[in-house]
Amino acid sequence: MRILVIEDEPEMASVLKTALERQDFIVDRTATLADAEIMARLGSHDAIVLDRRLPDGEGLDLIPRLRAMNVDTPVIALTAMAGLDDRVGGLNAGADDYMVKPFATEELVARLRALHRRQYSLRADRIEVGRLAYDFREREALVDDKALDLPRRERLVLETLIRRPGRAVMRRTLEDAVYALDDEIGSNALDAHISRLRRKLEDAGTGIEIRAIRNIGYLLRALP
Repeated sequence: MRILVIEDEPEMASVLKTALERQDFIVDRTATLADAEIMARLGSHDAIVLDRRLPDGEGLDLIPRLRAMNVDTPVIALTAMAGLDDRVGGLNAGADDYMVKPFATEELVARLRALHRRQYSLRADRIEVGRLAYDFREREALVDDKALDLPRRERLVLETLIRRPGRAVMRRTLEDAVYALDDEIGSNALDAHISRLRRKLEDAGTGIEIRAIRNIGYLLRALP
């Protein structure tokens, strides 16, 4: 999942980013409504974590602006405003969920995953191509029901490709799935991840290949 965290307190923002990245989320971070609006419009985020008290205004004001631009990314509002009226007001303003500070990061992670499940409830939990199966609930690649050990970014590439077996996936789509906006990306970084992933899939005898599609991206398919 790719998450946009909008939080102006540096320590809290750092804690959130670190905690979410440890759970394999890709995290973009900003501290103002103005930057958040641009990032939410340009990025392909699965969820937004939104602080209410921001230096340039009320965080909840961002939600109707995004909806007016047809950005329907679900939002979890974070705030120290714990009153019933505050919580009800936040939900009525368009937030999909509402958490009061202080909170446990484990609960935030669970709520983000719940939002993601609801958003993509029609998607399969497990996809099989050749001898490879990918379990999206466990975030695990399996060959004959044995886990294939993959580093985080190679696994994120595989997650993205295997959702579209036999179809080309644009390079930008893969980069969005693997890197945050502030990550430094070398010109061939994605290709290096895919090269290593391809080799591991071949060595494991998965019966699938990853093909480069010139000027477009990559395609995963079962070998004939």
